Amino acid sequence: MIIIRNIEPADAEAYWSLRLEALKMNPEAFGTSYEEAVQVSLFDIVKQIQNKRDHYILGAFTKDHQLAGMTGFRREHKIKTRHKGTIWGVYVPPIYRGQGIAKKLLLEVISRGRKVEGLKQINLSVVAANQAAVELYRKLGFKTYGIEKNALEYHGQGYDEELLAYFY
Repeated sequence: MIIIRNIEPADAEAYWSLRLEALKMNPEAFGTSYEEAVQVSLFDIVKQIQNKRDHYILGAFTKDHQLAGMTGFRREHKIKTRHKGTIWGVYVPPIYRGQGIAKKLLLEVISRGRKVEGLKQINLSVVAANQAAVELYRKLGFKTYGIEKNALEYHGQGYDEELLAYFY
C-alpha cells in the first residue's frame, strides 16, 4: 500500500536524501545538479518545504513509512502566468519502479489542480530519451507542445527535453 501525502518538515531528511539520490543516479534528468544540491543544508531544505494549495512537494510512502517516490508542484504567481503550474522533480527509486507510484503522484497533482481556482494547465519537461516517462505523461493526458533542443548539458553531453502540458 502506498500513501500519497505532502512532504512535511519532519520528512525533510528522507526527502533530501531521495532528492540527492535522484540527482546522482539520473543527472541528465534534472535541471539541478547533484554537485550544486549537495551543498544545500538540511536547515535550508526545511525552510523550503511549503504545504500550500499551489506549492508543495508530494511523497509516496510505503506502509512502513519509507519514501518511495516524490514530485513537486508550484503555481506561477504573476498575473499573466498564474493560470499555469509546473510539475518538477518526479522520481521513483529503482527498487519501487513498476508499481504505479509515479502515476499515483501525478494523478494526485492533477486532482489537486482541479481545486485551485484559475489554474488551467500544468506544464512539465522531461528528457526526450526517457520514453517510459514520456509515455506515462501522455497516458495521463499530457500533450506535447514542443521539444527544447539541448535543454540540459551535463559533462559535455546535450539532452533534449520534451515539453508537455495538461489542460483542464
